[in-house]
Amino acid sequence: MVPAERGATRIADRVVAKIASRAALEALGATAPAEDHAPPRASVVVHDGSARVRVLVELDYPADIGARCRAVRERIAQRVGELTGMEVPEVLITVERLHSAHTGRLSGVRVR
Repeated sequence: MVPAERGATRIADRVVAKIASRAALEALGATAPAEDHAPPRASVVVHDGSARVRVLVELDYPADIGARCRAVRERIAQRVGELTGMEVPEVLITVERLHSAHTGRLSGVRVR
C-alpha cells in the first residue's frame, strides 16, 4: 500500500502540550520541578501542521529573565519539532511567579 493511501497520523493537542511542558522544564535545567515551584504548564493550538504554544513558568530571581525565557522558547520549538514534525511559529511565555532566594516567593509579578 502506498503511504498516501494509509491515512494520516494526528497528534492530539494535549500530547503536544505535554511535550512542550517537559521541554520547558528541561530548558530550566531540571528533570523535576523544584519543591516550591509549580511545573511548567502548556496549552497548544494545532492547525495545519503547526503548533502555537503558550506556557506558564515560575522562575528563580534574581536571574536574566529574558535569557531564561529565550532558552525555554528555543527548547520548546526544538523538541516539539523533533518529536512531532510540526512547525512551531509561536511560543508565548508567561512568567507566573518569581522565587527570590532572599525573600521567598514573589506573588503577583507578571512579566511578558
